[in-house]
Amino acid sequence: MEVPALAAALPAVGWALHSGLLARRLAAARRDPLTGLYTRAGWTTRAEHVLAKHPGALVLLVDLDDFKAINDNHGHAAGDAVLTATADRLTAWCGRHGIAARLGGDEFAAIVPNLGTVSLFDLWTALDQPVTHNGHALPVSASVGHCLSAELPVPTLTDALSAADAAMYAAKGHSRRNNTPR
Repeated sequence: MEVPALAAALPAVGWALHSGLLARRLAAARRDPLTGLYTRAGWTTRAEHVLAKHPGALVLLVDLDDFKAINDNHGHAAGDAVLTATADRLTAWCGRHGIAARLGGDEFAAIVPNLGTVSLFDLWTALDQPVTHNGHALPVSASVGHCLSAELPVPTLTDALSAADAAMYAAKGHSRRNNTPR
């Protein structure tokens, strides 16, 4: 290759490498480093697409109950183990067609295109299982709020999340171990 042609090609190669690096960083920013789940930004984009294609989608919010006590009593590594187990359980429940996210702290979200393919009771049961960490069985429970987008006047993700949030806090007001999710 001639020197002038090589000199002209170098900036293009540099920009291609730079653009690839930025794309990888953006993809990493849309994933939670601890759980591997989507972050709020990455999940929201995908959830809006699911909702547009499936107006009867189920939107969930999950909040771990008494999570601070796990960190305070057993350490942050134990808390991380609980968060990772919760992420794995939520991902397994969502299956191939649903999308799970860690919104931050001990709060998770999910969307599944069709309630007929999943059972809320199965999710509640999975989330309510202890997590073993350093030989200790850590009790785990979660409050789950959900919204069927078809029940909303206008099925937007914002409205579905608001309805799921209200349902989750209503569930937190009751004894979780004595009630099945609504």
